Amino acid sequence: MSLKKKLGAGVATAVLGLGLIGGGVFAYFSDSEVSNNTFAAGTLDLALNPTEIINVDNIKPGDTMLRPFTLSNNGTLDIKTVDLSTGYTVNDVGSNNSEDFGKHIRVNFLANADKLTTPIWSTTLADLQNASPELVHEKFWLVFWEERGLAPNTSDTFYVQFEFVDNGEDQNEFQGDSLNLEWTFNAKQGEGQAK
Repeated sequence: MSLKKKLGAGVATAVLGLGLIGGGVFAYFSDSEVSNNTFAAGTLDLALNPTEIINVDNIKPGDTMLRPFTLSNNGTLDIKTVDLSTGYTVNDVGSNNSEDFGKHIRVNFLANADKLTTPIWSTTLADLQNASPELVHEKFWLVFWEERGLAPNTSDTFYVQFEFVDNGEDQNEFQGDSLNLEWTFNAKQGEGQAK
């Protein structure tokens, strides 16, 4: 190796050594903080009591059946609205029905026991099943709760009256028939908020 190359390697080694020594000599202040954050979602938990609102047999035209039910908010978030959807099936004994049995069962939605003679909303099961969600929301939710909703750990009790309407005509085709009603209550949250 030539002297020139040896001198160049020595100078490079010296510069590297000084750089390492110099880097260890500089000192500065520092500080740090750690942020631990949590996002916990709330819950919507609508409860219905009783889950079977009505179970009755041997009804005849003109009979009325009053039943209470309670909707409770067992969650941690406000329930802003509850939508009601209706479905039913008819068991036609003898397969002789010319009409839908649901057209002869009227539902009278009653606010409370003190207002039993004045239903807030009356409709047949057939009309209720075929009603638009907007109409049901307007009649069912807005009338019962008036945009108040259900706060966590609260409940509201409602009264509903079912009536086998006596239309003054021959209704023999419904003898022995049964109707299975399914009501689905769908709870929805309100608008998001700044927190």
